[in-house]
Amino acid sequence: MTTVTSVARNCGVRAQWDFEFGSYSNAVEDTFLCDLLRGSCGCLNPRWLKVSEGAETRRQKRSRVVAKVKKGRKHEYPWPDNLNTNITSEHLTYLSHFNPLSEKLKPVTLPFVKPLIDLEKKIIEVCQMTDDTGLDFSDQIEALEGKYEQALKDLYTQLTPIQRLTVAQHTNRPTVLDHILNITDKWVELHGDRAGYDDPAIVIGIGTIDSRRYMFVGHQKGRSTKENISRNFAMPTPHGYRKALRLMTYADHHGFPIITFIDTPGAYADLKSKELGQGESVAHNLRTLFGPKVPIVRVVTGEGGSGGALAACANKLFMLENSAFYMATLLQPWSPLFPSEEQAAEKLRITAQEHYRLGIADGIIPEPLGGAQADPTWTTQQTKAELTSMSKEELLHHRMLKYRSIGGFQGGVPVGPEEKRNMKQSEVNASPTSILEKLSQPGAYLRLKQKLEKLDMVSQDIEMKERGKRLKMEINQGLPDEVKAKMEHPKSVRESIPKHSEMTKI
Repeated sequence: MTTVTSVARNCGVRAQWDFEFGSYSNAVEDTFLCDLLRGSCGCLNPRWLKVSEGAETRRQKRSRVVAKVKKGRKHEYPWPDNLNTNITSEHLTYLSHFNPLSEKLKPVTLPFVKPLIDLEKKIIEVCQMTDDTGLDFSDQIEALEGKYEQALKDLYTQLTPIQRLTVAQHTNRPTVLDHILNITDKWVELHGDRAGYDDPAIVIGIGTIDSRRYMFVGHQKGRSTKENISRNFAMPTPHGYRKALRLMTYADHHGFPIITFIDTPGAYADLKSKELGQGESVAHNLRTLFGPKVPIVRVVTGEGGSGGALAACANKLFMLENSAFYMATLLQPWSPLFPSEEQAAEKLRITAQEHYRLGIADGIIPEPLGGAQADPTWTTQQTKAELTSMSKEELLHHRMLKYRSIGGFQGGVPVGPEEKRNMKQSEVNASPTSILEKLSQPGAYLRLKQKLEKLDMVSQDIEMKERGKRLKMEINQGLPDEVKAKMEHPKSVRESIPKHSEMTKI
């Protein structure tokens, strides 16, 4: 039995409390209640069961509290019974909650890929005929497969911006954890922002690639409806940004290079997130991430939208071939300017090819035909090869200069011969080849057609004036001399009158 005496300082009342921890008992001693609550008595976790009040006097109150020891929760990780001891990284994959799905993902057909379904059905039918009849249809199958591959190649090499966006938003596209688990040899996920929250939309952990440690940060989308709801559709809250900032500061302290994967439609824009400081957390990340002395690389694997993608500045930016990078949702803010998403996607230049041409992206990671969802492992290996080919010194070079040069303009500086050769040619003295290149651009034919129609109208007006002059001359030639003299008389009178006379003023 342990007796605890507490004193109420405001009223001067002294109370004595007796605590009984199961079968544990010791001599009666006077201690303060705050010492017990801080865990000084064996760091036990008491659970209050019963409070009995004794005799109450005017200045003293005696009570008895009985408590039992509550055992701590035991964390059991799903360790397998047949763990392979030869592979040092096998046990680390069981620490993550990212497990294989019990059901296979349903195939999702994009709208512009539907014409290829007929060819797939024909190939399947011919294969079934081969199995049923036993006849040899190998030539027909090879011919159909060749047509299908050629049609697929022609389709994915000439995608429009809005079609690339639909590929980037494909539900079966590999997630960030798919990339991380295929890239790394070892992987341990870290949690919490040390303020009581853990945003599931952002995944952070330490992994090794070829015995080198990296800090991986990424937006995690779900592979099913249930996972999407639990991951908040990869839209982070302010707690997620503070969690990412805490662990990236940790990586800077220990010298781990930081690799961020971006796949989010944007930051979570509900009222509570705004009240908790969504914009402040994004701005704080932007300001702080210019300071780390470790290299930072970011890879856009799907769609990168709004402040959710901008809160991770880096030395190098790589984009997958069919990924998209934009500052806001396409249709909502631009509806007064562009009536459709197709026009907005074309004018805003959201594709990886446009960002690479403008100098925003530093490289494009190729994807297989059909997008990254067609062969996720091959896409991941291409990403790994691009990340491991760069040195630390190369990544640390001019991080601030990279962002200052985006959209910058400097005038009054003499242009060197090499820069002059790389400058855009003047449109005044344009060569025929440049005119043909302009005609190959979308919409150039319509503008040329409008110009030709205007030229036709001008030429018609000139012809009408010439015809009027000819007709007038023919009529004048057919008139007699007396009529001609009468027609010329007013002209002669008008010429004989002085210019400054009163008749001219009238």
